[in-house]
Amino acid sequence: MNVVIIEDEAPAFRRLQRILEEINPEVKIVEVLDSVEESVNWLSQNSPPDIIFMDIQLADGLSFEIFEQTEVKAPVIFTTAYDEYALKAFKVNSIDYLLKPIDVQLLRHALAKFESIKESYSGKTDLRDILRNIQPEKKQYKARFLVKQRERLLSIKTNEIAYLLSENGIVYLYTLGGTKYVFDKPLDQLEEQLDPSLFYRINRQCLAHVEAIGSAVAYDKGKMMVELAPKTPSPVLVSREKAADFKRWLDLG
Repeated sequence: MNVVIIEDEAPAFRRLQRILEEINPEVKIVEVLDSVEESVNWLSQNSPPDIIFMDIQLADGLSFEIFEQTEVKAPVIFTTAYDEYALKAFKVNSIDYLLKPIDVQLLRHALAKFESIKESYSGKTDLRDILRNIQPEKKQYKARFLVKQRERLLSIKTNEIAYLLSENGIVYLYTLGGTKYVFDKPLDQLEEQLDPSLFYRINRQCLAHVEAIGSAVAYDKGKMMVELAPKTPSPVLVSREKAADFKRWLDLG
């Protein structure tokens, strides 16, 4: 089996080479490439190998650029340090993907998968399909919540929420219009259900909508004091550790 490895980290290449040779002594590594440019040149000028092991982050860019510049006629197994969430759909268009450090049994499984499909492999990897499928599924955030007001249930849209505040173990929902409701969900759960581009967990007690943030000023020992509208019963502070992240979040829009 002729193999090309596209990898810019020598330790990762050596580990992959050793494991491949242990699994199949007939493996022949015909070339090791460490950049997009080098890979494009080699693939354009040589017959395709049986299989390519391809890292994603290379010395001069992402390996996806290889597909844009030349036709990749060999099946690909991606080797990467990326997490599984971002790459879960690679299985649709490539043979497999392996997270570093590469596990021997998973590599063995990937090669077995290659052997089972190589006769029917079409000879072309479609970059558009890969890029389409590696995009994480867009998370659906809550658009409204039900709150109880005496005997009535009210539907509050999330864009009407100013902030959610935990006081003495009770969570209160404050609207931009100044109305206050008792809420029966913990802030940790609400944080997962609200769009993080619009809502920020200022501290353990407060989860605020960007439209409710009036100003933020320096406070004691690197902390920041945030002024919310409507006004909160007590000062809302951002810790020194979160201050930089909070400022980045405010600047995203």
